[in-house]
Amino acid sequence: MIRRLIPHPGLSVFLALFWLVLANSWTVGSLIVALVLGITVPLITRPWWPDRPRVARPWLLVPYAVLVLWDVIVANFQVARVILFLPKDRIRSTFIAVPVDLTAPEAISILAGTITMTPGTVTADWAADGRTLLIHALHAPDPDAVRDDIKTRYEARLKRIFG
Repeated sequence: MIRRLIPHPGLSVFLALFWLVLANSWTVGSLIVALVLGITVPLITRPWWPDRPRVARPWLLVPYAVLVLWDVIVANFQVARVILFLPKDRIRSTFIAVPVDLTAPEAISILAGTITMTPGTVTADWAADGRTLLIHALHAPDPDAVRDDIKTRYEARLKRIFG
C-alpha cells in the first residue's frame, strides 16, 4: 500500500529536503509544499521508472561524493592555471573516447555527470553502441592518461557501488 503512494521513498525525502533548503524557510507552509512535492513528483514520474536502481553498496556513495568534491576543487585550480598562464598555442584541447564497462544506466549517468561536473572536462556524447563516452578535455597533453584516470578513479568505484 505505501509503495503505491510513495514509489521512490529516497527521491521523496530528497525532494522534500531540497525544497526546504531552497525555500530557506521551515514554516508549516513550506513543510506542506515540501511534502506535496515529495509525494506528487515521484507519482507523476513513476511511468518513466521501470525498475529501481540496484545499488549493491550504497555506503560507498559517500566516499565517492567526497572524492568528486575534492576533484572539483582541484580541477578548478588546474583550469585556472591553464587559462591564466598557458599560451593559447600550448593548450591541448581534445576529444577522448572512454570505453565504459558499466552496465547499469544509473551508474553510467553518474559517471557522465561526474565528468561533466569536474571543471575542464565535459561528457559530449554517448556512442550508439552503448559502450563508449565521448569526453572533451580543455587541456589534455596525454589523452590516454585522462582516459585511464577516468576509468580508475571513477568507473572502478562505480563498479563497486553498483555491483
